[in-house]
Amino acid sequence: MTDFGVANQRDQLNIETPEQVDLRLPIAGIGSRFLAILADSTIQLVAELLLILFFVLFASAAQRSRFGEVSDTAGKWLVAAIVLIQFLLFWGYFSLFEAFWNGQTPGKRLVKIRVIKDSGRQITLFEALARNLLRVIDMLPPYLYFVGVVSMLCNRQQKRLGDFVAGTIVVHERLSEQPLSGDLSRSITASVQLKPNPESVQRSGVYQPPADAVARLRAEDLMVIESFLARALDFDLTTRAEIASRIAASMFVKMGVALPPEVNPERALEAISYAMRSQARA
Repeated sequence: MTDFGVANQRDQLNIETPEQVDLRLPIAGIGSRFLAILADSTIQLVAELLLILFFVLFASAAQRSRFGEVSDTAGKWLVAAIVLIQFLLFWGYFSLFEAFWNGQTPGKRLVKIRVIKDSGRQITLFEALARNLLRVIDMLPPYLYFVGVVSMLCNRQQKRLGDFVAGTIVVHERLSEQPLSGDLSRSITASVQLKPNPESVQRSGVYQPPADAVARLRAEDLMVIESFLARALDFDLTTRAEIASRIAASMFVKMGVALPPEVNPERALEAISYAMRSQARA
């Protein structure tokens, strides 16, 4: 369930996650999005000029070659290729980057913003295509984005028309995502006797869960772990540590072992995920 209320700040989105904690995401405003589109447009323009230059040089060389009699046909193909590439640069650039690059284009990554679903999840190719189909309207008058800016000013989530259609929102990435400290770990309590396994912590400091304990987990447990790891950067540090501790406690109860106190819960979850994937491949 998504809560579009903004707590104490106009540019903050609050989302109630399935883990029953609040996910607070700073919404990207007009300034940061303008810088991102400026960078992306510059990249598109440079790429288009380079391609046009290449095709012009290629056509010129073809006309001077011994195949000059077919230059008219070649020229038509070149024009068609240029039109196709321009189409891909305009429509495909934003859609493909956002769908397969964690909701970011090079410009968005430069200014540290990205596109997500209203629910806080990562967007798919469908949402990326949907939001960018409306770009041709949002950018009216041509390349000035007047319609998009007016739309952003008229709603608290700063959405342009494409965002409304696709159910997406643009947010800032968190600038400080440092490794969690070990003292944030919680003690694990269970009705079964849990036995610590000190040998699972190697001298390198990398936790390696016992293979027989990992074998007690199911595919559903792996989905829970990897779902959290995929969204970890969306949480503030305190919330992130709390959720990691909660999930780790549940997993270690199921495995019948205790998490060594010197091991960070999030690192332990990563190790469990890796071990389960390794066992599946084996």
